[in-house]
Amino acid sequence: MSAAPAAEILAARLVETIRTYGSCAVAFSAGVDSAVVLKAAHLALGDQALAVTGVGPALAEGELAAAQELAALLGVEHLAVATDEISDAGYIANATDRCYHCKTELYTHLERVAQQRGLREIANGSNTDDLGDYRPGLRAADERRVRSPLVECGIDKADVRRLAAYWELPVAEKPAAPCLASRLAYGVQVTPERLARVDAAERYLRQLGLREVRVRHHADDLGRIEVPLEWIARLAEPAVREPLVAELTRLGFKAVTLDLSGFRSGNLNTLVPLETLTRSAAR
Repeated sequence: MSAAPAAEILAARLVETIRTYGSCAVAFSAGVDSAVVLKAAHLALGDQALAVTGVGPALAEGELAAAQELAALLGVEHLAVATDEISDAGYIANATDRCYHCKTELYTHLERVAQQRGLREIANGSNTDDLGDYRPGLRAADERRVRSPLVECGIDKADVRRLAAYWELPVAEKPAAPCLASRLAYGVQVTPERLARVDAAERYLRQLGLREVRVRHHADDLGRIEVPLEWIARLAEPAVREPLVAELTRLGFKAVTLDLSGFRSGNLNTLVPLETLTRSAAR
């Protein structure tokens, strides 16, 4: 198997690819993927690159401030736009295509911003690993002709983190932080109250020292906690478990469980019917 390209080679390839865009708005979440794209866009396009963050109820507390701070550090203008996916019946229903509705709303706003600013392209942070997962948001990107420069350059998640380290980005080791709606089991309606409940529960757990944690919101207000395996025994200790259960109960969960399988990013996709996955792969 051939060795992975050096980070400087990948960096040059990404910068040159984005330079061909002429100008662009980057869908910017302050995660490592979009941060790498924004850094490359700034190197390639200077002030013809704009960072745009969609702000809705599924954005975790602190993420907007993080996006603003990182954009300022990179020297890129940042724009926050209010999104209204919570008014979309398809999004609220939280079927397996929820992400499609959310991304369609986001890219609609980015199209408007790009037109107002005279920017030729919209870019996102999708990488090649995303192509192997169930990602209905990719269909929204295709329909809106959103560019995915990481995919265009054959860059996967490991490459993204290497590039972030190469450019000394502070998010190089930041854990994945998908939107709060991804914590709601399919079929559980998306509401601002449920999103806020999940956000508060995860903030409480992070205060215990956890870097990676998910609180999955299932039907009947059941909360399922996922943490790395080495944390399970600690959370089960009475001194930790009792105040944890009390806090999540206070937040509105009627039952609290600890998943013995541990933390698994994106594991709710295991509930997606096979025929849905097959149709998605065929697109």
